[in-house]
Amino acid sequence: MQEFDSSLLKNLYRPASDSHKGQNGKLLIVGGSQLFHAASLWALAVASRIVDMVFYSSVPTNNEIVKRAKKEFRNGIVVPRSKVENYIKEADCVLIGPGLPRPEGQEEGDDDTKEMTERLFRSHPEKKWVVDGGSLQTIDPEVLRSLKTVPILTPHRKEFEILKLKTQNSKLKTTTQKSKIEEQVELFSKEYNCVILLKGEYDVVCGPFDSGSTSLTIAQGEIRCNRISGGNPGMTKGGTGDVLAGLVAALYCKNDSFLSACAGSYINKKAGESLEKKMGIYFNASDLANEIPHVMKDLLLFP
Repeated sequence: MQEFDSSLLKNLYRPASDSHKGQNGKLLIVGGSQLFHAASLWALAVASRIVDMVFYSSVPTNNEIVKRAKKEFRNGIVVPRSKVENYIKEADCVLIGPGLPRPEGQEEGDDDTKEMTERLFRSHPEKKWVVDGGSLQTIDPEVLRSLKTVPILTPHRKEFEILKLKTQNSKLKTTTQKSKIEEQVELFSKEYNCVILLKGEYDVVCGPFDSGSTSLTIAQGEIRCNRISGGNPGMTKGGTGDVLAGLVAALYCKNDSFLSACAGSYINKKAGESLEKKMGIYFNASDLANEIPHVMKDLLLFP
């Protein structure tokens, strides 16, 4: 497995000088719950700095989330869950899962995460999806087969184990101790036609190299895997994964799935390293979300 070649970042979409609002990406975020207030807001914070528009849909009774979103995110639209499918049609990409409840954390007023996620997949199989958090922990992996695009899944290692235990592929269920984690990620990616961004001390990204011709690529077994090193222990703090999910989803609005996952991982780790130079490992998810635009400007997108 090779390290991600950072020179590929030059292939990321760059807004044209004569572009108009809406042409440089529209992202819908479906997340948040009565218990997990901040997760989806961290994703929103970073995405709103990258794409032209973010539609934000949380639980209708969580007034504090809605009020805060309106205050801090004036260029976006707060969407009630009852209207979410209208905005899925308009969005280039949908991030689903940050802050959505698992069954044991579900409270009155929350949606059933598994039911909602799988229903939206089946209703909108043509849409680009990034799957994180509660959605990752509750869905049946078989539902991924209903998608016509290449979804990006962003599990940490425990969430990946949960996904593997639900699979119908016997090889994935029996390789936990016998195979390296990289081999398991590659096998899952091939089986379910998806990009996996496995988060950890180093990230592993596996997926179809050409996501525009996924069926052909998968049939030929052409799955590409990259390793992204870097970061520091400060990035173990709660919420940093939600920041990463928002970054990846924002990039996926205008880029292919594999590059979006690799670039998001790389940029996220570089932002953590930049913060370490300023404040050691004593930073939080909000600091990380605020640092990412500076890293993108200085190192990746603009001279």
